[in-house]
Amino acid sequence: MTEIISRIGEIGIVPVIVLDDPDVARPLADALAEGGLPCAEVTFRTPRAAEALQHMAQDSRLVVGAGTVLTVEQVDIAVKAGATYIVTPGYSRDVVRACQERGIPVIPGVATPTEIQMALQDGITVVKFFPAEAVGGTRTLSAIAAPFPGLRFIPTGGISRDNLEDYLALPCVLAVGGSWMAPARLVSEQKWADVIRLAAEAVAIVARRLPTG
Repeated sequence: MTEIISRIGEIGIVPVIVLDDPDVARPLADALAEGGLPCAEVTFRTPRAAEALQHMAQDSRLVVGAGTVLTVEQVDIAVKAGATYIVTPGYSRDVVRACQERGIPVIPGVATPTEIQMALQDGITVVKFFPAEAVGGTRTLSAIAAPFPGLRFIPTGGISRDNLEDYLALPCVLAVGGSWMAPARLVSEQKWADVIRLAAEAVAIVARRLPTG
């Protein structure tokens, strides 16, 4: 496990960010940091995502990565913008190997045992479980994780403050990804006090997690 991914595990939660306007990236970074959540995954779902990522990555307090990375070209764009890790929604061997060749940590998405075995064959030890709630939530994750004791998961998709503790209670979970701390509406309206509050609430929930070793 790389230093960056270990740090994500220590933080315990990854805000999944969708930004249409790069100009709000820096104040958003400030709000997350002030709320005690020094991490962000900027998704490549908008035309100016790389620019937004670059702005957030300039904040030395945050561990900033690129999410929804689908191609090798996007890997290079993300790295150039300052991403310190890469997240994919599904398992792309080309993207995984491109990250490994470039020395950047990658957290590929999986939803089946077949994808997990592919990840293990490629030397991956931490994967994203996506879309977590849609494919069965904690019950499915527990069942899928059982044959793979050496693998850690970052479940993402449909997770909120209401079920966060359920996921954190699973020994196989390294951290949890979610968008409720910085939802699009609050970001577009620049309601930073609300983002700070939601981030702090999430951090408090993570702090109650028992050590998983």
